[in-house]
Amino acid sequence: MTDQTWNPLLRDQLAWHWDNQLRDRLGGLTDDEYFWEPTPGCWNVRPRGTGTAPVQAGAGAMTIDFAMPMPDPPPFTTIAWRLGHVIVGVLAVRNAAHFGRAPTDYQSFEYAATATEALAQLDTEYAAWQAGVESLGETGLARPCGAAEGPYAERPLAELVLHINREMIHHLAEVCLLRDLHLHTRQQTRQEAS
Repeated sequence: MTDQTWNPLLRDQLAWHWDNQLRDRLGGLTDDEYFWEPTPGCWNVRPRGTGTAPVQAGAGAMTIDFAMPMPDPPPFTTIAWRLGHVIVGVLAVRNAAHFGRAPTDYQSFEYAATATEALAQLDTEYAAWQAGVESLGETGLARPCGAAEGPYAERPLAELVLHINREMIHHLAEVCLLRDLHLHTRQQTRQEAS
């Protein structure tokens, strides 16, 4: 039996999903899909000053809808919102805290105004995350997360990597499902109109 190292296994878990189930499914994402609001009162990414959510975060021309504390039940979120959450809250903030990316957060990030731009942001942050995890090696995975992870500061970075893998897999599966729903809802609407 050969010695197994955990770092490649953790990276491969996410890379396999990214390469075999996810990234191709995101290809060709349109702006119509990106901003589509399937229910009333959705949280979205919007041009500055057009949102109605209690918090409209972002540094550029676009803002992301938010509230603290989170309403119960939380509003339904669009593809744009979910991608914004993954790009910023799941990846970019962690890339900044652990792998040398420029500091960012929901308030200071410049959200994408188009689906193409959002996918480019996603690709950049994903690549930085995977490279950062690889740079940890085996020893780095055992290191505590540190103050950036709040109450999880003393937990090993390996647990953070597992958490990010779960976040990526479940949120981006939701994005793919919303694309399917958009396609089938639009097809049904077109058929009813004919």
